[in-house]
Amino acid sequence: MTNTDDKKLILAVDDSPENLDVLKSLLTPGYTVKAAINGMMALKIAGKSPPDAILLDVRMPGMDGFEVCRKLKQEESTREIPVIFVTGEDDADMHAMAQELGATGVLIKPVDPVSLSDMLSTCLS
Repeated sequence: MTNTDDKKLILAVDDSPENLDVLKSLLTPGYTVKAAINGMMALKIAGKSPPDAILLDVRMPGMDGFEVCRKLKQEESTREIPVIFVTGEDDADMHAMAQELGATGVLIKPVDPVSLSDMLSTCLS
């Protein structure tokens, strides 16, 4: 799963270009980052060259993050990829759904750089 420059590959998925820019700026020093602006694009990228981890927005038009995660977990080539949900909602139902779907964790927007780093370190070790 690791790309050729030995940095872990992170797929960031969010329908907001601004949110993707924030994630890229937080991740770029230590990781290679690919971005997807919707669920279909995320599934295509993950299926073609599986990343080491996926940061996945929950609320997106069309296919939401929960459905993307379900589809990732159904495919043998992508089911083991750690998925971290990134959301503006901090409620118990959302956390329960993330856990039920097999997500590694949940980060609340705005993303705290230390929490992001800790969660990625944990799931990639």
